Amino acid sequence: MKTLFGIALLFTFLGVVAYLDWLNPGSVQVRLSDARSYELSLIQFGLTAFVLGGLVVLGMGGIREFRRLLRSWREARRHRAEQRVKEWLVLAINAEASGKRKEAIGWFEKILSLDPNHRTALIRLGALQRAQGVFQEALRLHRKAKSLGDRDMEAVLALVDDLEAIRRHDEAALVLREALAHDKDNRAAMIRLRDLCMELHQWEEAHGLQERFLKEMAGEEEPQERARLLGIKYEAGQQAMLQDSPDAARRHFRSAIKLDRNFVPAYIGLGRLLIGEGKPDQAVEVWRKAYWTTSSLVLLHRLEDLLLDAGDPAGVIDFYRQAMARDPGNPVLQFYLGKLYYRLEMIDEALELLAAIDTSNTRFPDLHKVLGNLYLRRGDRPAAVEEFKKALDLKKRVLVPYYCPHCDYHTTEWSGRCPRCEQWNSFLATPIITPRMKAAPPSEPSVYPAGEASGVSFRSLST
Repeated sequence: MKTLFGIALLFTFLGVVAYLDWLNPGSVQVRLSDARSYELSLIQFGLTAFVLGGLVVLGMGGIREFRRLLRSWREARRHRAEQRVKEWLVLAINAEASGKRKEAIGWFEKILSLDPNHRTALIRLGALQRAQGVFQEALRLHRKAKSLGDRDMEAVLALVDDLEAIRRHDEAALVLREALAHDKDNRAAMIRLRDLCMELHQWEEAHGLQERFLKEMAGEEEPQERARLLGIKYEAGQQAMLQDSPDAARRHFRSAIKLDRNFVPAYIGLGRLLIGEGKPDQAVEVWRKAYWTTSSLVLLHRLEDLLLDAGDPAGVIDFYRQAMARDPGNPVLQFYLGKLYYRLEMIDEALELLAAIDTSNTRFPDLHKVLGNLYLRRGDRPAAVEEFKKALDLKKRVLVPYYCPHCDYHTTEWSGRCPRCEQWNSFLATPIITPRMKAAPPSEPSVYPAGEASGVSFRSLST
């Protein structure tokens, strides 16, 4: 039925066209070139234009449909690829978590074969390559990840890890400075750059970073970070002194003291600065006041050396007596004053003071060695033998004068920072053995030759 209707419609259309052609006998000449032309009736011309227009419309619609189909195909392909990447990423992370590095590397490489700019795969594969010791490949992957976004801090820190692993600290610092130029308040980059500057002994830059960091933070870690700032100020002051910048050094030391009045290294640094400027009297005054503030025996040792070098033993003795008057019965102060008497050949005074120290509840090997030397000087060999026995009962161990209570590090040389645990202002000066004190590390001998007492840059007591 539809076919018959279509045929009838076609014949009707042709009849209408023929009728219109009969009613419009005119013609139109259509030229396609100089040599070619066609003569068409008006109806033929109209039908031709109609057909060509229809073909153009159909062509445009076909192109749009083709483009739509192409987009759909590409979208479906991309979706399938994303699904595969997600599946492979899960497999890669699981393999990495299980310690199957080679398997994880294989999965990450498959991900990158489908998506060369997959950020997570670049970063994690780079970390695996670094762990395998393939540093150049790790650098290439992390540099590519960083290039995908200059502000991608995860990629920046991964690249810094690579550079640190191959000891290219200056380049690592440069990468972090570039990152902070884009994001000046980023804490992770700030902390890493600060630590790098500390490792490179670039104390001025570390100081600025630590101050910025502290301005932005508040919480449980703040006391620890303030202690770190104190240490950095001290190191910056030390470096300024070496670079012949006394004003900068003075500023850093005073700033540290203002922040913490019990920070002994800053007082010592300020005293050294004054001595270097030819002002030993001012250094003495600084260390005197500092001792009354901190009660640090380290400062007493410094004062002792400085005053004795200046030819003022009476000033040292007077200061020790003042200290003992403020803290009567302190066996450590008694010991160091007695030791000073011995150093000054004041044998009777030294023996009287040291023999009065009660050692019943403590182990005091340094005291027994000094007493043994004193009795030898007096000619009392039996008493000297008894004192040396008390020292030797401790397995010939005589405690060196400085130790760090944080890590139990022992040494004869004072430092503002413990070389083992890297804590600032941690060294204490005591000749008394406590249960916490253990053997010194092999690099720092803790036993003196026979007849020699421990001291802090003191002149030999056996002479």
